[in-house]
Order: sequence, then structure tokens, then C-alpha cells
Amino acid sequence: MAGTRYALTGKVAFITGGTSGINLAIAERFGREGMQVAVLSRSQDKVDSAVERLKSIGANAIGFAADVRDYDALEAAMAETATSLGPIDALIAGAAGNFLCPAEDLSPNGFKAVIDIDLLGTFYAARAAFQHMTKPGASVLAISAGQSLVPIPNQIHANAAKAGVNMVIQTLANEWGVHGIRANVLIPGPIEGTEGIRRLVPDEAAKRHVTASIPLGRFGETGEVADLAAFLVSDAAAYITGAVIPCDGGALLTRARLSPVKS
Repeated sequence: MAGTRYALTGKVAFITGGTSGINLAIAERFGREGMQVAVLSRSQDKVDSAVERLKSIGANAIGFAADVRDYDALEAAMAETATSLGPIDALIAGAAGNFLCPAEDLSPNGFKAVIDIDLLGTFYAARAAFQHMTKPGASVLAISAGQSLVPIPNQIHANAAKAGVNMVIQTLANEWGVHGIRANVLIPGPIEGTEGIRRLVPDEAAKRHVTASIPLGRFGETGEVADLAAFLVSDAAAYITGAVIPCDGGALLTRARLSPVKS
């Protein structure tokens, strides 16, 4: 899909967690497609850096420093985006948290933190955006993970949160279709250079183990995920809703595990 152009010029995207990694790559792809982009994350420095980067490629971009667990803050950011840029055509729910921990050692607060960021944050973002969305024609896209479908050891919190994210999005597809709003799930696989891979695949031995179990034999790139995101929010995907779509080189087919491997 790289290099493909979609009819996204002038449309508005709001991206939670949009200041780094896969989500920033999506923001950049959208900007190159001519979309206006709003990004949100907790760090003002990261927000400022991301907005500057987006503007450097010619995008009309704004940013917000807020926590997706704060519904009022999300609601205010969505309202300001609609006022400044126009109705929201694409919401990317990408904010996430994760770390490795066996279930027996995981604190209740640790479990709750990931549930709150990933699951509540996805619902909060969609709920806050709804009144500002283009109807018909808007699209919600959640960035989920392989552990939403295949449980990965030492990630009971993320397994549960991402499985919930999938169901939230499929429920929205069911309920919001009447408004002409589509909702889909994108599942990145092992993607090179992301924070998730740095945490979950911490050394070369672990990387070799994971790579060997991916049918395409390599890690993906953030741009490849961004290509798919651009397609899914475009009119080229106008009849796709409620889908859970991997971009993982086939990793889910072999139940690849991203847990650490001893050297």
C-alpha cells in the first residue's frame, strides 16, 4: 500500500497516543495525505515535538496534553478540535500501556492502570468524539494487539484490556452503523523500533526467537501499519466495519509469543 493515495485531503483525524511510535507514524501518513491532525498524549513536550514534526511535513496540526483516563479532558480536546479544524472524520484510539509481569506478582493497581489506559481510554475517546464526528462518513480505528486474540504469558493485564478493546469497537460498529460511522480494529504485530518491542523483546536472542516464528520472517515497520490505517479510514474501505485486522506478517497464525527468552 505504500505510496497509495486516498481521498483524505482536508479531513480531520484525532489520534490518542499520537506522539510516538506507530501512532505518530499514522499521524504523519495522514498528514501526507492532506488530513488535518490532532494528537493527544500526557507529555506536553512530546505533544509539542509531534506537532512540530507534523507541521514540518506540511500538515495542519494541533496537540493536547491530557490523559485518556480523564474523560472531561478528552471531551474538551475533541470540542476544541472540532472548533479549530472541523468535524472529526477519523478517530484513532492508540493510547496504551503495558509491561511484563507474572499474574501472581501483578498488583491490583498495575492491572487497573492498563485496563484504564487501554480499555477505558478507548471507550472514553470514542464517546467523547461521537458528538463531533462527521455523520455519515466518520471512522473509529482502535490500535489493539495480538494478545487480544492469543493470551501471552506475563501480560494478563494487556490480554484482558485489548480483548475488551476489540469488543468495544465491534459493539460500536454494530450500534453506530446507523449513523454512518464505521469502527474497526487494527492489530500490529512485532513492529521494529517501537516501545512495545523494546519492552517485550529486550535482546537479540528474544528477537531471533520471535522472528523465527513469523511466517514472513521479519519484523514490520511503522509505515506499514500507517498504510493500513490510511486505507481503513478512507472511503476505499467504506464497506468495512467491525473488522479485526492484523498487520503482523502472519505472527498470529503461529501464535508467536513476545515474552522474553533467555540468551
